[in-house]
Amino acid sequence: MTSVRSLDTLARRATTTTTKKELVDRIAAGSNLSRADVKRTIQAFLDEVIEELDKGNRLEFRDFGVFEIRQRAARRAQNPKTLEQVEVPARRTVKFKPGRLMKVKVEQSDD
Repeated sequence: MTSVRSLDTLARRATTTTTKKELVDRIAAGSNLSRADVKRTIQAFLDEVIEELDKGNRLEFRDFGVFEIRQRAARRAQNPKTLEQVEVPARRTVKFKPGRLMKVKVEQSDD
């Protein structure tokens, strides 16, 4: 009988990383746009997302998800190697909440 832990490990090993270059190639192949145009468009989009998040704005893409900035409180942590207590300062972090369509697609891929 296969344990849940080993199934989880197998699932993680089966995943691959898709790069921006691969996305550019696929979009360019499926459209009448050049690779250069697709690359510029994707990069402009990503730059705008970063700029909006830097301003503290929330970005909502229907059915895809929501990006927003969250403030993490300062806390005390422990160095696992030395067991020394260290102060971790407060910081801003990006939170992503998947949208309805993404949730449905990801849940279906488990089958």
